[in-house]
Amino acid sequence: MISIIIPVFNEAQTIGLLLQHLTTNSTATNIVDITIVDGGSTDGTEDIITKFISSKSAKPKVIPLDTDFIKKNFSQTGINLIRSEKGRAKQMNSGAKRAKGDILYFLHADSYPPQNFDQLIINEVKKGNEAGCFRMQFDSNHWWLRLASWLTQFNWRVSRGGDQSQFITVALFNKIGGYNESYIIYEDNILINELYARNQFTVINKKLTTSARLYRKHGIWKVQYHFWTIYVKKWFGASADDLVTYYKKNIC
Repeated sequence: MISIIIPVFNEAQTIGLLLQHLTTNSTATNIVDITIVDGGSTDGTEDIITKFISSKSAKPKVIPLDTDFIKKNFSQTGINLIRSEKGRAKQMNSGAKRAKGDILYFLHADSYPPQNFDQLIINEVKKGNEAGCFRMQFDSNHWWLRLASWLTQFNWRVSRGGDQSQFITVALFNKIGGYNESYIIYEDNILINELYARNQFTVINKKLTTSARLYRKHGIWKVQYHFWTIYVKKWFGASADDLVTYYKKNIC
């Protein structure tokens, strides 16, 4: 069974929609729990999550919820909200510690996996593929983002990123030691590097849709340039502190 882990920080605009999407596109008996790990949100994110958990009729601040839908579809799946120190690596490790499933599925709050994603993941694990992701498409028609999306179908290390989500068996995750909490950014890539080094990565040829909001906010070429720079800096041995300093200066 699968445990879904979603790190959040000020995701009031996305988390309600994501939770409904997960339920609509999966089978409840395949998912033992969904853990949302909040890193200190101040925008009402926790209010929305709490309303999913309690299924109360009170109207949330940002996203209207269908409480009958929640009761019907989430009745067999445990939904947990926990708090953690801010930082995706720390948040995801915190979620993993309380997961009850055999498979961990790490998902960003603005990424929407394909229909039957849970069964697709289970099928891969049964084949002996202990870790991997889905191919990805951005919610944008810009030619560059469409090209970048198209390239994610290939099992190339350079095409990988956290927005594509990450499934991994608990056994393998623990063997690696989880996410490296030294990294405030690039934490997904550090884990992916470990998986490729072990020849334990597969790409499921179904499309996950992720938001291009960062590109819309800062500009496609600016964001792409700085992401490439971060990648090259890490290639040449930049430390975790160097990477986050560069990110904060140029993107965040």
